Amino acid sequence: MSLRSALLLAGVVLAALNLRPAIAGVSPLLDEIMRDVGLSPAAGGAITTVMVVCLGVFGPVTPLLARRLGLDRTLFAGLLVIAAGVVLRGLGGVPMLYLGSALAATAIAVMNVSMPAIVKQHFPTRVNLLTGVYVAAVVGGAASASALVIPLEHGTGFGWRGVSALLAVPALLAALIWLPQAARKQQEVQSGPRPFGQVLRSRVTWYVTALMGLQSLTFYVMLAWLPTIFIEAGLPADQAGYLLSLTNLVQVVTSLAVPVLAGRRPSQVPYVVGAGVLTVFGYLGMLLAPTTVPWFWMIVLGIGQGASFALALLIIALRPADPTAVTALSAVAQSVGYVVAALGPLAFGFLRQVSGGWSVPLLAGLAVVVVQLGAGWLAGRPATLG
Repeated sequence: MSLRSALLLAGVVLAALNLRPAIAGVSPLLDEIMRDVGLSPAAGGAITTVMVVCLGVFGPVTPLLARRLGLDRTLFAGLLVIAAGVVLRGLGGVPMLYLGSALAATAIAVMNVSMPAIVKQHFPTRVNLLTGVYVAAVVGGAASASALVIPLEHGTGFGWRGVSALLAVPALLAALIWLPQAARKQQEVQSGPRPFGQVLRSRVTWYVTALMGLQSLTFYVMLAWLPTIFIEAGLPADQAGYLLSLTNLVQVVTSLAVPVLAGRRPSQVPYVVGAGVLTVFGYLGMLLAPTTVPWFWMIVLGIGQGASFALALLIIALRPADPTAVTALSAVAQSVGYVVAALGPLAFGFLRQVSGGWSVPLLAGLAVVVVQLGAGWLAGRPATLG
């Protein structure tokens, strides 16, 4: 492997590692943040909600930026804006907290949409392998942030503001590694609305969008509520936290392996359906026997969720014929998908409140996964978009 190829691969991995810490790093520090700036629980929870909404709302600007700047420079700019956002949210009171969070999430939205197209552009013969690598890095970044922010806070004595600023370091490091690529002459990108027009008229787009949105909804519901479900079932709080970490770590391995296998076949239907079935079993375990081998249910759920996320992004990269169309499909699928996902934790909490338990929310989650299975069946069939 040449030095340029090694730097390109390292840049992709490091950029992907920065796509979740700004979001996942909020939850462990949330109690301290609320006390420090005087937020209610609802206002504290709104920090994550605002960021997930930004993932959906600002994704569609990516094709415009890619036409103006090129994909590589768009990714470079996104890394710098993430660094600015995580620093900004620790500099003042409530307005800076929300503004910095929204700024970082906007950059993540643009990078989310860019990554499948960058993989298609730079690694056209290894889309399945590189999709697995970068998705594993995304999931690994989320798991690392959740696990390390508290030890970092205790080890440095910086408090939540300093720890938030430290999240800028990996973003700046990734930008430094990506700088030679951004400085190169950018590949010409087609102009005009044709790629978006093609994508919006295709049924494949809406199958992929449904798969992306529904699997994202399941992920964010579990991220928000899984420890609480186990605590209310009778498990200690620390064990409930370990179970969330376990299911996230399992997703790292699954995200790396599944695209390599699924990308070799013209149809991804068996893999998408298998991932959905495993997610159903994870839900059933939490519903029927949450305190009986909970670690087993979390492994099953992690395999299902990790595979579903990786397959959704793999299909986005495989279906279009060129990077321009990949960017357009990615913008539609991820923008709509994350708006749908942002509603999940709120709806889950509302169902818990009105029903007085977790049976109704978990049954609703099962229904969502069943619909996801249908969308995955349609999205996973062989097709070429554009």
